[in-house]
Amino acid sequence: MNYRTGKLLRRQLRVRYPAAGARIVLRTELDWDRDLEPVSVCDDGTCFTFALEAPRPFLRFKPCLRRGGEFHWAAGPDKLVVMTHAGGRDVYPVFFSPPFGSFAPLIEIDSPLLGRRHRIRVYLPAGYDENALEEHPVLYMQDGKNLFFADEAFGGREWQVDESLDLLDGMNALDELIVVGIHSADRMAEYTQPGYEAYGRSVVEELKPEIDRRFRTRPGRLDTGVMGSSLGAVASFFMAWQWPDVFGQAACLSGTFSHRDDLVERVLSEPRRRCRFYLDSGWPGDNFETTLAMALALRGAGYEYGLDFLHLVFPLAEHHEGAWAERLHVPLQFFYGRLGTAARSG
Repeated sequence: MNYRTGKLLRRQLRVRYPAAGARIVLRTELDWDRDLEPVSVCDDGTCFTFALEAPRPFLRFKPCLRRGGEFHWAAGPDKLVVMTHAGGRDVYPVFFSPPFGSFAPLIEIDSPLLGRRHRIRVYLPAGYDENALEEHPVLYMQDGKNLFFADEAFGGREWQVDESLDLLDGMNALDELIVVGIHSADRMAEYTQPGYEAYGRSVVEELKPEIDRRFRTRPGRLDTGVMGSSLGAVASFFMAWQWPDVFGQAACLSGTFSHRDDLVERVLSEPRRRCRFYLDSGWPGDNFETTLAMALALRGAGYEYGLDFLHLVFPLAEHHEGAWAERLHVPLQFFYGRLGTAARSG
């Protein structure tokens, strides 16, 4: 199908890559056989700026690397630039890496606050090691053993976090992010009141600084989120409510609000926090009623639906990792989707 606009649209694109003396050019669907040269190159040769023009609402393209007689296409699916957005866009291609994410070795970090060790597994986006110019948002997720591998997960069901992120990245739908899966210990104690106070403080004061030290993160609140399900949803909500200057967003799937916490009362009685919330549940059951009650409490506290909080119900969805895996893409797009990040960046 031929999509066209009645006027010529223009967009600036910045391709950032440690080219080490090589050249970056673009190939676009306007002519996949023709090089588009940059209009400028920064002094250190790592940023190549391109001026795109097309009478179309979008354009598919690929950065290409020229070094002597060598020619390399960027790895993975075609990239997408939306021509209707006036702002510039940064792209961080890779040429010699697989087009899917990877995992750092399992990490253990001492926690004097909890009197035990954190065990964490970190998902890194595609090409993390090859293109060291990019820094990434970070999502901290509870119940880390249930996120990536079926043989580790409760009941053999996992969230398929890496598969979802690789798919969304291939769709050009998402900012590439780092996911920190925090293995749980006594979740009934640490994900509820009062245990989530020490647990949350440990993540903020002991775990997050170490993650920011070891990995190329964007450490600010707008680029730091937390997510969990069931009791993990309660712990995630608490962490964002308690430390809004650390966590800019919290996704809470099938949360057990008011079971062993006072979070509904806090939302109704305390000042509104500078963070965004995603709440959902299945129906019937799956904590539908108490999740709806929390969503209405947020609305009563001044949160605007669709802007800084979102509440959804998934008919017939059950309370297990497979159900959460099926809808994981929704909070990921709400927090890290291209449209949302473009709107927040102006």
